[in-house]
Amino acid sequence: MPVDTVNADLSHNAVDPSDVVMIDLFAGPGGLDVAAAWLQIPCVGIELDEDACRTRIAAGLGTRQADARNLDLLDEFPNAKVLTGGPPCQTYSVAGAGAGRKALEQVCRLMREMAADKDIDEELSSLDDERTGLVLQPLRWALEAIKKKRPFETIILEQVPTVKPVWDAVAVELRKHRYDVRVDIVHTEEFGVPQTRRRAILIACLDRPANFPNATHRRYNKRVAREAGDEKILPWTTAGEALSETRPYSFDIVSNYGTGGNPKLRGRRGSNEPSATVTGKVRRNRIVSDGKDRDRLEPSEAGRLQTFPVDYPWAGLDQYQQIGNAIPPRVGAHILAAAISAKRPTEESLNAAVAGTWAAVRNHEYILTLIPLEKPDQVVGLLDGNGRPYMVDLDAISV
Repeated sequence: MPVDTVNADLSHNAVDPSDVVMIDLFAGPGGLDVAAAWLQIPCVGIELDEDACRTRIAAGLGTRQADARNLDLLDEFPNAKVLTGGPPCQTYSVAGAGAGRKALEQVCRLMREMAADKDIDEELSSLDDERTGLVLQPLRWALEAIKKKRPFETIILEQVPTVKPVWDAVAVELRKHRYDVRVDIVHTEEFGVPQTRRRAILIACLDRPANFPNATHRRYNKRVAREAGDEKILPWTTAGEALSETRPYSFDIVSNYGTGGNPKLRGRRGSNEPSATVTGKVRRNRIVSDGKDRDRLEPSEAGRLQTFPVDYPWAGLDQYQQIGNAIPPRVGAHILAAAISAKRPTEESLNAAVAGTWAAVRNHEYILTLIPLEKPDQVVGLLDGNGRPYMVDLDAISV
């Protein structure tokens, strides 16, 4: 599919393009878009994979089946204020061959040259795997928006932890354009996701603080009892709780994915623990109860471990790969709320949304209630036109 082509058959306007607030690059089947729906943020996802787009269309999500390298798409959404993106992670993942990990230094250099308006396309095309260079596209979109004098107010990027050096380099460039930027590693179980999953997150905010969400749940440690730890926050959520409706019995999940990418070190988690990271190979995980193998996870069950609604309409081929590629909507809601408005969802409203149906979300029956972050940043690390630090009215920040 040519870079400048948009497939109308797998595209959908959930709202009028002029009303779109958030553009989600490499949107996959809709992890961040589900979170945006809970938060009532009009969103469109740019996604090339046909199967992920079929799921998105079935879910009624704003979609363009297109290559994220097509910058002409920016003009379709003239009032977008938020840019998010989770470029393909396969070449950077410890489970893969490592083409991206080997090219990290080169990618960071190319990013700096791109920001300096140098032509890097020829060298990008020479990379061993073209997916490696896609990690640069969100910055390209951000810089293009700046050139058009309509910079995004909030930028959120997500990738596997090995990409953190690239996000650190992106942060350097964005700070040159009045963005406050933070980069950190997020542990999803610290936000109530019934799964341990680490992601490098970049949050950048124009002329205001870049806030990360405060953890609401304890970090999983197999050597520490669930009931132990900081009493001010909740215990981690278990796989058994997430799958209680379909598997009302104790079980172990035996992972196909080896610890650290080593297939000989297959993980095993009980239903009284968070599951291990849900990958595209999750269908191969064995479910063992009372010493016997049970049916393996259905796509809807794998989706529940990612905190998708139970009736989310998975469609197209390789639904497990779609699920494994997605960011969990529950942690996405925390990140979006913190970055955009220095707030967080209440536990009650988020629990209701996660336990609810997608049909109800589409009928606007689940809208998250937001409250201020416990410890939001108050001073932007930038200067005003007179060279003085300035304060920001956080209550005035919203979409």
